[in-house]
Amino acid sequence: MRLFHGWLSSASRRVRLCMAEKGVDYESVPVDLAAQEHHSPAFLAMNPNGVVPALVLDDGRFLYESGTICEYLDDVLPHPPLRPADPYARATMRNFVRWTDDKLLPNLLILNWSIALQPVASQWSDADLAGKLARIPTPERREAWRRIARKPYSDEEKRAALDALLALLPKMASMLDNGPWLMGPPYSLADIAAVPFIARIAELAPEAMAADRMPAVADWWQRVQQRPAFAQARIERFDVALRARETTLS
Repeated sequence: MRLFHGWLSSASRRVRLCMAEKGVDYESVPVDLAAQEHHSPAFLAMNPNGVVPALVLDDGRFLYESGTICEYLDDVLPHPPLRPADPYARATMRNFVRWTDDKLLPNLLILNWSIALQPVASQWSDADLAGKLARIPTPERREAWRRIARKPYSDEEKRAALDALLALLPKMASMLDNGPWLMGPPYSLADIAAVPFIARIAELAPEAMAADRMPAVADWWQRVQQRPAFAQARIERFDVALRARETTLS
């Protein structure tokens, strides 16, 4: 399999974690988001939404959407299982994953893109910007790129985005009442879905998830980082990974 992904992309991190947990041997194909490689015709043929990741299967077929990819991998590689066996618990897990996508991801994009993509996009000429926007297939992402190129998010907007992201903490604390992982005893795709968001909260607002404020979440985070898959998936600090990328490009 070939995984087209971004090292700093939260959805890509989710899939890399799942593949590491499954012990999947795959070819890593990093996609340069700042250069908009994910809006090229070749990439859009794999994922018409124009976002990472995209997975090319052994037979040449494509899969996209991180939640879909993770569930597919759990279907074809059932050991170790990453979904609850109980149908109700599995449905609850899917609702949690969807909640992170709907409620958290748009706010994380504001925080991440302001750091990682705005310096590049702000340098584009009006003609360059128009050409790049024309290649983006969804109106929501076109507007996001237009914002970082011409109307950067304000400090107030970024503060509101972080506040929205912090809603994950009490939700996880409540779920962790039922066991060591979000769906109880088994480590699952719910935990994997939460990792990219908790990783950024730990960097942006570590006091919010300190052990004396969110003990269950803090303990969960420590145990997640001790899993071999965490290191294999390269969930590096956002600022460290960004500096490494800039050094490589300079």
